[in-house]
Amino acid sequence: MYTPPAFRDDDKDSLMATIRAARLANLVTATADGPLATPLPLFLDETEGEHGVIHGHLARANPQWRVPAIGDGLAIFMGPDAYVTPAWYPTKQETGKVVPTWNYAAVHAYGPVEFFDDADRLLEVVTRLTNLHEGARAAPWAVSDAPPDFIQSQLRGIVGLRMPVIRLEGKRKMSQNRNAADRAGVATGLATSERPSDREVSSLIPS
Repeated sequence: MYTPPAFRDDDKDSLMATIRAARLANLVTATADGPLATPLPLFLDETEGEHGVIHGHLARANPQWRVPAIGDGLAIFMGPDAYVTPAWYPTKQETGKVVPTWNYAAVHAYGPVEFFDDADRLLEVVTRLTNLHEGARAAPWAVSDAPPDFIQSQLRGIVGLRMPVIRLEGKRKMSQNRNAADRAGVATGLATSERPSDREVSSLIPS
């Protein structure tokens, strides 16, 4: 990921927060036939290893798990993003030398990818993933709510994924390259947007 120094995010807490907040990631593997990518709900177990271990699953019919990967896999986690119009910059009125841009946060996680179809391991992954996303509901659904034989049949249709993270790259592009007045203009403009992601970006722009 191209990351100018002003936008580099090396803070581990910040990187972990972006990963935890991402509800859908993209798993990318390089192969002899070219790159393969799949959007997947993934979760990071931060208690395993130095940078944690990513877990998830994909459809058994998905060819990505069958094609040998070249080198490490890449999981892409996107944070909030927003379009930035030059109209919000005071510099526009002063010089006119401004252009549109995009603010966003992203984390790239790299590591060796293991695919597996052991039923017990698969059940653990889907249970943890379900609990993660159902936990905040008033009446959360649990894997154990479904008949065991039905769950076993569903597990036969998926393949598990385990990726120990060996390297993290973080980027937080939040108008740090603009002067204080321009940053304030962007923050104010985004704060009035109807898009929740825009308002979240507004809160992340440094003063």
